[in-house]
Amino acid sequence: MADAADAAPRTDPPQRDLHTDRRTDLTYDPRDPATMANPYPIYARLREEDPVHWSPVLKSWVVTRYDDVKAVLMDEAMSVDRLTGFYRTLPSEQAETLQEIVKYLNLWLAFRDPPDHTRLRRIMRQAFTAPAVNDMKTSIREIVGMLLDRLEGRGEIDLIREYALLVPAYVIMDLLGVPRDMLDRVKEWSDDMAVFIGGARNVDDKYARAAHGCQEMSTYFKTLIAERRAAPQPGFLMDLINASDEADALTDDELVAACMLVLFAGHETTTNLIANSIHTLLTHPDQLARFRAEPEANRTAVEEFLRYDGPTNALVRVVATDHELHGRALKKGDRVFAVVASANRDPRMFDDPDAVDVARTPNRHLTFGLGIHTCLGAQLAREEGRIAVRAFIERFPDLALAEGERPDWLDAMVPRGISRLPVRLGG
Repeated sequence: MADAADAAPRTDPPQRDLHTDRRTDLTYDPRDPATMANPYPIYARLREEDPVHWSPVLKSWVVTRYDDVKAVLMDEAMSVDRLTGFYRTLPSEQAETLQEIVKYLNLWLAFRDPPDHTRLRRIMRQAFTAPAVNDMKTSIREIVGMLLDRLEGRGEIDLIREYALLVPAYVIMDLLGVPRDMLDRVKEWSDDMAVFIGGARNVDDKYARAAHGCQEMSTYFKTLIAERRAAPQPGFLMDLINASDEADALTDDELVAACMLVLFAGHETTTNLIANSIHTLLTHPDQLARFRAEPEANRTAVEEFLRYDGPTNALVRVVATDHELHGRALKKGDRVFAVVASANRDPRMFDDPDAVDVARTPNRHLTFGLGIHTCLGAQLAREEGRIAVRAFIERFPDLALAEGERPDWLDAMVPRGISRLPVRLGG
């Protein structure tokens, strides 16, 4: 579960001529369907021709080399607080629409700088312990087995809707104590918030949808938290409620925000991991054969799936202090997309980076971030990916992409995923 919500809606940088030192006529436009489906060729060009690229479409800097992405993620001259400045510039009507979602997103770890981030993470990590994640393996296997049994005897399915979405959704709902029969409502809330948080480029009503999804989700968790306090039950949510550090606990709003973050990020990221991994195997038959023949490669394979076409396209920062990168003047308030998907294909770091190798090691991908903002739920996402992908591939030995069909890729700058993937389960 990578730190989600790493994109804020578009803000204009300070007024100045950003194009006087333009080095190439290359323009990165994430709205292009071909780029959505396969951004890697243009990322390769950006790495070589314009590694710190000004995108007039995004009105942001786009950083693509591994070492530069790593530096952006670790640099104290960068901030993760992408909402405060944006919100202040909104017209009053839009600001009112987004008031509640901005309030809760500003309490997410992904949007907090130290010292607030330090405090929140120190408290929250008490619920994300290694034993807690290990205890979830039984639940993950039960959910995966149940879903695979449902698919037995089917011919063609949409992998996203009938498997990749359901595994992490049920895992996270079980983790938080949300009844499984609420799946449709939870998905609606998350989808409404995702068009705003994920940086959708082609959605006109994303502010209204985000506000609606946030209101529904926050209201639900307020009620659920009150119920748990009145009648405590062991589990992750109770651990989160009880988590404290030297008598410092999460406030009511911070608890609601934490639950929203876990629910939203926990299922979206892992859905993309599962789907992208299976798609990668089906489009690389030699690696699918190795994966099936070498169960011991499961640990390295999930890291390769995370690197090669992982669930994170970019992480976003805002320039906190004026500085230069590759001769480009990054000014306070500028937004920067640190393109993790490009960094993970940089030949300066990885041998033969455009090839899939399920046994690749070492594999220092940046998919879950770096430093203090490394994803708290990364280990849970890895375990879900390992179990769900291996079980699906083993259950259906004749699995193949549906004939004549192509995946539909998400319209988003931050996550990297598929919204629809038809596959044929048997003969």
